[in-house]
Amino acid sequence: MIYYNRENILIRTMEESDAKIITDEEIAQGWNQTEEKYQMRIRDHESGKSIALVAEYKGNVAGYINVYPNCEAGPFGGMGYCEIVDFGVLEKYRKNGIGTKLMDVAEQIAGEYADTVYLAVGLYSSYGAAQRMYVKRGYIPDGSGVWYGDKPAVPYELYRNDDDLNLYLSKKL
Repeated sequence: MIYYNRENILIRTMEESDAKIITDEEIAQGWNQTEEKYQMRIRDHESGKSIALVAEYKGNVAGYINVYPNCEAGPFGGMGYCEIVDFGVLEKYRKNGIGTKLMDVAEQIAGEYADTVYLAVGLYSSYGAAQRMYVKRGYIPDGSGVWYGDKPAVPYELYRNDDDLNLYLSKKL
């Protein structure tokens, strides 16, 4: 299904062949990635658990985002809100409006299910652009503090600053 098609950007449903393309591109960027992550997103989409999207820029796979209606994880889990999960734009395609369009479409889809959407963002510098984007789009911290994995971080405990250390943000749609 096509969700957006203008200005050199096409946003559509993620397909099986996208998993390898995204994985190979992210590995070339120096990221520690596996194809299984994207295969899981496709399976979740096919089973109706999520809406898995890919952005193309001038015909090339350039980014991805996933919307999970009524997600069970995080501080809003089980409350009937949508969670945006696993959002990324490949480095060589950044600064072309792809991330903004992916978020626009994801929020539009989320708005069909709930009046609030939430997401988690990492805390190290590679997440800086995403952190700034979310604030500009009106996302605010949910107040539950930092999470590690699927639980709130315990005060004064030690945690690794990796992809599992996140701050949850939410937005009224």
